[in-house]
Amino acid sequence: MNQIATVSLARPLPDMADELGQSFREWGFAVVRDHGLPADLVAKAWELTREFFALPDDVKRTYHIPGTGGARGYTPFGTERAKDAEVHDLKEFWHIGRSLPPGDPLEQFMRPNIWPAEIPEFRETFEALYSAFEVAGGRILAAIALHLGLPEDWFAPTVKDGNSVMRLLHYPPLPESAPEGAIRAAAHGDINTITLLLGAEEAGLQVLSAKGEWTSITPPDGALAVNIGDMLERLTNNRLKSTLHRVVNPVGPAARRSRYSMPFFLHFRPDFVIETLPGCVDDAHPDLYPQPLSSHEFLLQRLREINLA
Repeated sequence: MNQIATVSLARPLPDMADELGQSFREWGFAVVRDHGLPADLVAKAWELTREFFALPDDVKRTYHIPGTGGARGYTPFGTERAKDAEVHDLKEFWHIGRSLPPGDPLEQFMRPNIWPAEIPEFRETFEALYSAFEVAGGRILAAIALHLGLPEDWFAPTVKDGNSVMRLLHYPPLPESAPEGAIRAAAHGDINTITLLLGAEEAGLQVLSAKGEWTSITPPDGALAVNIGDMLERLTNNRLKSTLHRVVNPVGPAARRSRYSMPFFLHFRPDFVIETLPGCVDDAHPDLYPQPLSSHEFLLQRLREINLA
């Protein structure tokens, strides 16, 4: 496969599972159309995202909770740094997680959401979009399961009540004072299971190919860029690739305007134990991860590496 696949999620899963899976094996990425996210809901989400990031800096910072790893609420510009990067990324963001009922046993793993009082429709809109992302992500995982020779519903219990996070991302106009070498998002792999990204249409997102070349990803308007995260790479013994990707700085007029995107980091349940799938191990592919660990333990390890814990 010499290019990243573009598939329609409206197709029957058995018809597209191998095309999707092969793209994930070779590129770690695929483009997904007809994903089912309601267009009016997405439009409202973009409107509210721009409204929030346009608030004064001192107002946004009231929603920053130090010492929480940025799990919920606002993370200021110049905070997150990619693993092994020497400078911080040129971005600010807001995190929304699962809303749990009081007394839920998973409360020990998931902080409560916070909501900006300045934007009344914020909570209703993003809780609805969070649910829509989960449905789309579940269908993508069902296709992945078929590609791996597993039952279609194999992943359903592994992500039920998972610690998934929706990130509202703002890359401001490039500052003249940016540190040398700083870009909007330095090369990194995602920690989670799979990531569903809205807003990749604008140039900047690049993935590192198996040949060591940076390749641009520009989905059709409204489509999702979907990629494999480190947790799923580990579960599949590296059969599905969590590839390095980055967001490079624009040039010309684009450098003087903001860029927005909205990744949904779909996670396993915190208590799910990541143990290599037997079907991904054979004589030619010995188990690279013989020591199982929970997805929560894996997450904490990685958050420390990127300066968020």
